[in-house]
Amino acid sequence: MSRPGFLVIEHEDECPPEWFGLWWEQAGIALRRIRAHDGEPIPGSIADAAALIVLGGEAGANDDGDYPWLPATRRLIGDTVAAGQPFLGICLGHQLACVALGGEVAPNPHGHATGLTPVTLTAAGAGDPLLASFAGTRAVQWNNDVAVRLPPTGTVLATAPDGTPQAVRFADRAWGVQFHPEVSPEQFDRWTIDKPSAMQARTDGIDVYAASRAVHAARAELQRTWQPLARRFAELALAGTSWE
Repeated sequence: MSRPGFLVIEHEDECPPEWFGLWWEQAGIALRRIRAHDGEPIPGSIADAAALIVLGGEAGANDDGDYPWLPATRRLIGDTVAAGQPFLGICLGHQLACVALGGEVAPNPHGHATGLTPVTLTAAGAGDPLLASFAGTRAVQWNNDVAVRLPPTGTVLATAPDGTPQAVRFADRAWGVQFHPEVSPEQFDRWTIDKPSAMQARTDGIDVYAASRAVHAARAELQRTWQPLARRFAELALAGTSWE
C-alpha cells in the first residue's frame, strides 16, 4: 500500500468508522473497508495492512445463523492477535474478540447501556499504553451484551458504572472497548431516535430522546476526548511511523 493502512470490518450501514475513519484518513492512513453485511468476503489475513479494526453492530457475537460472516471474522481476529498484529475492537468487535480468544459474551444482567457514560480506568488501565490518559472521561455506550468471562489473556482496563468490562487488553497490541469512541451524535441518533420504535415506550425505561440530547450536548467534548485515542492507536499500530 502506498500509505499505511488499516483493515476495517463493518457489520451494518449504521456502524461505519465515522469520526475515527475521518481522523485516520486525515492523517494519511488508508482504510480498506470490508462491508461484510453487503456480502464482501472477510479476508483470511490482514495482509499488508498495519492493523485490524472490527466495528459494532446489532448482532450478538455468536449470532452466526443471522450473520454468516461472524465465524470468519472471529477467525481473523484470533489469527491477527496470535500473530502479534495490532487490533482494535469496538462494541461488537470487542465482543467478537472476547469469544474468538476464549471468553464468553452474554446479555448484561444489569440491563442496556444508556448513552453518555463515564470511563473508569482500573489500575491496569492507568498504566496501559493506549488507555492511560483517559481516566475520568465520558464516552457513548449503547449495548445490551457484555463480556461475562474474559479470555485467559484478557485484562480489564476500564469498567462501566455497572461494573462490567468497558475496555480490555487482549494482548500487547490488541484492545477492545465496549463504548463507542468513534461515534458522532448523528450516528447515535440513527441507532435511537431515528428508528420508528423510538416513539414506543421501552421496557427498560431508557429515554432515548434524553440520551440523544446528552450526546449532542457533548459533541465538542467527545471529539476533543477521543481524537487522541485514534491518534494513539495509530502510533502504536504503525510502530514509529510519524503522524503527519
